[in-house]
Amino acid sequence: MGSWADRSGTRCYNRGNEPSLRKIIRTTIGVSLVVIGVLGLILPVMPGWIFLIPGLVILSDHYPWLRRLLGWARKKAEPYLHRESAR
Repeated sequence: MGSWADRSGTRCYNRGNEPSLRKIIRTTIGVSLVVIGVLGLILPVMPGWIFLIPGLVILSDHYPWLRRLLGWARKKAEPYLHRESAR
């Protein structure tokens, strides 16, 4: 299983349930941004939403429950966005 080649001799980068390096990197970046965002919400030094929203968007690619949560938040924000654009 630790081999780069399968029985036919072609390269295999993702074998079944093993997480790909890309998913690990994206999850690490997403979690880091969410942690920084939460700290920013607590500490008055920086605005947390600047880090929190991109972190949640990055994580929503891999977690369906988070994708549903962001869809719900978008639906709630739409009336406010349309109201501002009508001015």
